[in-house]
Amino acid sequence: MTSSFIERRPAPEHLPSALSGLHPVLARIYASRGINTPDELGRQLKELLPDSAMHGMEAAVTRLVQALQRREAILIVGDFDCDGATSTSLAVLALRQFGAASVEYLVPNRFEFGYGLSPEIVEVAATQEPGLIITVDNGISSIEGVERARQLGIDVLVTDHHLPGEELPAACAIVNPNQPDCDFMAKSTCGVGVIFYVMIALRRALTEANWFAEQGIQPPNLASFLDLVALGTVADVVALERNNRTLVYQGLQRIRAGQARPGILALIEVAGRRRDILCATDLGFALAPRLNAAGRLEDMSIGIECLLSDDQDYALDLARTLDDLNKERRGIEQEMQQQALVLLEQLQLDDDALPYGLSLFDPGWHQGVIGILASRIKERVHRPVIAFAPGDNGEIKGSARSINGFHVRDGLAAIDARHPGLIKKFGGHAMAAGLTLSEESMTTFREAFDQEVRRQLDEAALTRRVVTDGALRAEQFTIELAELIREAGPWGHQFPEPRFDGRFRLLQQRIVGQRHLKLVLMEPQSGMALDAIAFNIDTRQWPDQSVTEVEVVYRLDVNEFRGQRNLQLMVEQLQPV
Repeated sequence: MTSSFIERRPAPEHLPSALSGLHPVLARIYASRGINTPDELGRQLKELLPDSAMHGMEAAVTRLVQALQRREAILIVGDFDCDGATSTSLAVLALRQFGAASVEYLVPNRFEFGYGLSPEIVEVAATQEPGLIITVDNGISSIEGVERARQLGIDVLVTDHHLPGEELPAACAIVNPNQPDCDFMAKSTCGVGVIFYVMIALRRALTEANWFAEQGIQPPNLASFLDLVALGTVADVVALERNNRTLVYQGLQRIRAGQARPGILALIEVAGRRRDILCATDLGFALAPRLNAAGRLEDMSIGIECLLSDDQDYALDLARTLDDLNKERRGIEQEMQQQALVLLEQLQLDDDALPYGLSLFDPGWHQGVIGILASRIKERVHRPVIAFAPGDNGEIKGSARSINGFHVRDGLAAIDARHPGLIKKFGGHAMAAGLTLSEESMTTFREAFDQEVRRQLDEAALTRRVVTDGALRAEQFTIELAELIREAGPWGHQFPEPRFDGRFRLLQQRIVGQRHLKLVLMEPQSGMALDAIAFNIDTRQWPDQSVTEVEVVYRLDVNEFRGQRNLQLMVEQLQPV
């Protein structure tokens, strides 16, 4: 684990009176995140922002009502990640329940077509003769693809959340909270959240038009899709502001109660998680990677079919396939990480310091895994990282991951403006983006990317800051507090799960499971022994029997083993003192 600067999150001197009935640690945690009353957590569906605030919603609903009334074939074009899979599944399921004559889906294979509604994928879509294409989690940058659809006489409804460029596609309607003139306040709503809102508005319009009664259809309860919304929202690492917290909380409550898609229940089973205490972390680190593995290595339709299936046995078979793919993905990723670390060592031998913006390429890297690789290397070196893998026809595909302070999509736009033609295409948002270059342009791009990062970040920004909620007193190391924190979420991006810091005596240390460090720490005030574990430790550094005192950043958890429940510290940073 790389050492970091620990910064304690400031808390108000006086806690809000409305939080006085909570555990004092929990009240402090909430107050430091701007929560002054329990109502501000966002737990009730009635508190959701209205769909009417989304620009383009009226036009979208009008076109969808027409499609249902005219019995047009509708084709959903999705993306090959977890947000895209949940968005696609929700759209298909909801429209079928609404009585659409024909609803199918198409997800571009990332290795053949790349991302989004490209002209090439429109040609494939046209063979199904749809009257309407609906993009989910993509489309805002698909200028050429939408134009090709128009030439073929196919309307396109774009639903997306990614940042638009200077030009918008000429779609029949666009619903995207980040498009110009959109007053919807929850700008961090992800793709599955956007299509969920569209379905809410459509259901209301159909009810007002007496559609369900005329068709003899029971109006569907859209809350039944909140399991999909929760999974996609957490997986896409969007900010868990109030509206998203409401969506995720409600989805988790339904999953815990067993009111979830058979595919989600099957993924929970193969991941070895307990449904009744499932939390947002489980969605992000256990379920989402298994779904994503299909899009990374094979075809996301495996994941979508898992989510669509009403047959528990079939869903479980697909979930096991996804689990196998995820194991394969991990093996590929570990090999690529080792190769990337060799490249890093070579860079540091040639230079006193790494570039501010780091671009890495290896002709043997797998295109489906470079996003995870970029993320892992970013965590190690704490600077914006782009990992590239070979594409077709002399092109290379890049996946970027950034740090706070550098908006990577805007950074790529600035490079594109300064070096026209260098980047063939790009898209994304603040913390993640994708791009395509010609392989021969790699050296030029590497320098341009480093220069752009240097324009925006100084050396201090490259020092990792680990923000904690301070120290715990001896009497606060309890299972009760660990469970309270688990239930106090959902935690996620920009509403971070509480972590604490402190110094401990190191009593025991040993490797388990090849790369994990099992620890016994002593709390210095009371002499209490505490179990702890640090995952994916650097085995070149640990265990180190010469170390007797450590500074630790940790989260509280409850470890259940053979019927025994014990407090366990989940170590995120470990430094000798």
